[in-house]
Formats: sequence, structure tokens, C-alpha cells
Amino acid sequence: MNDTVRQPTGSLREAIARRAAFVREPHPKGVAKPPLQLMLAELLSLYRGRNKGPDVRPAAHPLPVMLLPGFGSHPRRMKPMADALTAAGHHVHEWGLGFNLGPNPANFAFLMRRVGAIAREHKAPVALVGWSLGGLFAREIARREPQMVAKVITMGTPFSGDPRANNAWKAYQVVTGHSVDTPPIECDFSVKPPVPTIALWSPRDGIVAPRAACGWPEERDRAVSVRCSHLDFASASRVVAEVLRQLDRED
Repeated sequence: MNDTVRQPTGSLREAIARRAAFVREPHPKGVAKPPLQLMLAELLSLYRGRNKGPDVRPAAHPLPVMLLPGFGSHPRRMKPMADALTAAGHHVHEWGLGFNLGPNPANFAFLMRRVGAIAREHKAPVALVGWSLGGLFAREIARREPQMVAKVITMGTPFSGDPRANNAWKAYQVVTGHSVDTPPIECDFSVKPPVPTIALWSPRDGIVAPRAACGWPEERDRAVSVRCSHLDFASASRVVAEVLRQLDRED
């Protein structure tokens, strides 16, 4: 029996060392992030039962809609929102990539093709509703291909200011293997897409700093405050109700 311990290959060693360096990075001075008590409240929210969904009225203007989950999340986390939007008459589509483990050229190209295919299927541009990191995907798709996108609604998405203005940037770097400063696709998340762009943000967000998710006037068309935790953006009834209102609004 061979008791030799197999050593990591050079590329694996480099990947481990890179991620270890990411863990050791200090939070930059002067960059705001949500306080610890709000972060702890996020963890507690995982144990709360689902609240009753909002009263759903038929959509004034049914749209094809794609839901894009947050970092580390699966589309199932957004099922309450998907069910409510479907009940209102919208044509809801998942993003088709399973868990959101960050961007890379292949999955971003897939999303671009998928949005185009949905737009052609319905003969109408698609509304993109993105939670947290999913909203960054949505903004970049709309910036590149605005003719395919009806509007963008982000929920707790850190599109404005320093990419470290949150409590998740280290975890993001460890999982994806790249710095928040050097994403693997060419992008500029602070540039407002040339379509109606609505930012939902929360003063109770324990993951993303409110200013990063609210943005400045030139970075979005509207910012709407919704009092919820970051994790509740996926399914809280007040968030779902606001998304329904924003989808119905003629910009």
C-alpha cells in the first residue's frame, strides 16, 4: 500500500495560495459596510418561516421576466417571487445556471444568449430582476444589449462605489478565485444601462452597504427603499409587491 501523500499540483497550489491571500486582505479604511448586528440579523433570518405572500393583481402589462439569484444562491430561493409574478400574468424564466458562483466568460455568454432567446420567444424585450450579484449580471446585460431588455430591477445589488462596501467580498473572492477589482469579464457596473433601471435597497441590509445598493441619481433611474434583510430580498412579501409595482409602471 502506497502511503505517500500526494502533493497539490503547481496550479492547485497557486489557487490555494491566491485564496489564502484573499482571506488575509484587510477591509479598506474608509469603506463603509453594514454593522455586525445587521449581519447577525441576516443569519437569524434564515430560521424565520416564510411570510404570507402579497395580494396579487393581474399585471397591467405582462412581460417576459428573468430572475437572477444572488451570490451562492439557487433559483429556488426566488420561487416565492417567481410564483407571485406568474400569478400576476408575467412570463417568468429562471436564469438557467443553477447556483450563482460568480461570473466567467462562459456563463455570461450563456446568459446573453438566453435573454436573446427569451426576447425572441415572446417577441418582446425581457425585464431582468436581479438579487444582489444577480443584479450586476442584469445591469451588464442591459448595458451591452439594451434592445433585448425592457427594464432592470436590482435588489440589494452593490453596483455603486467601492466593490468592498459589503460583508461578502472576501467570500466572493475565495469562491471565484479572482479579486473584486478584476472581474473576468469586461464590465462597468456603475454605468446606468440605457433602459429603465430601478434599484431596490434596504437600510436593514446586513450584507451590502445601503449606499452601494441605492447608488447615485446618474447611476439608476429610481431608488426605492424596502425595509428587509438582504436575504429577504428573494422572497419577502413587501419586496415582491414592490417588484410587481415596478414591473407595471410605464417608465
